[in-house]
Amino acid sequence: MADLREMYQEVILEHAKTPRNHRAIESPTRKAEGYNPLCGDRCTVYLKMNGDIIDDISFQGSGCAISRASASLMTQSLKGKTAPEAEKLFAIFRSVVTGHEGPTDTASFGKLAVFRGVSEFPARVKCATLAWHTLEAALHNKAVSVTTET
Repeated sequence: MADLREMYQEVILEHAKTPRNHRAIESPTRKAEGYNPLCGDRCTVYLKMNGDIIDDISFQGSGCAISRASASLMTQSLKGKTAPEAEKLFAIFRSVVTGHEGPTDTASFGKLAVFRGVSEFPARVKCATLAWHTLEAALHNKAVSVTTET
């Protein structure tokens, strides 16, 4: 179990140092901004939608390692998915990081399984879910800024 935790920490640190899809999309079809006042994390999610399909997804922002890694892995996991598939994955992700039930096999959850340990640190749940809440606002084309405090 210790080896698994170490591997998870390495993946999180790698994505925090070198986040994937960390850029603005030129002329996004949807965009939303999010803020975590507890940690100071800020995140903007950009979407290029083709109907209901996420053709491209990216983010910009600053924050702690968990926040940046979560946004990075989220963008990798959702490119090419439909909006309902993205919302379903967010529901699973939220369940996992809050310590509720989620997929027991890593294969069905993919690399996002590295966030299982976040549930042991309740203050970090908001860091891990900020990008996802921001994504949800972008998918629904909400013009308000997302905060983890509401």
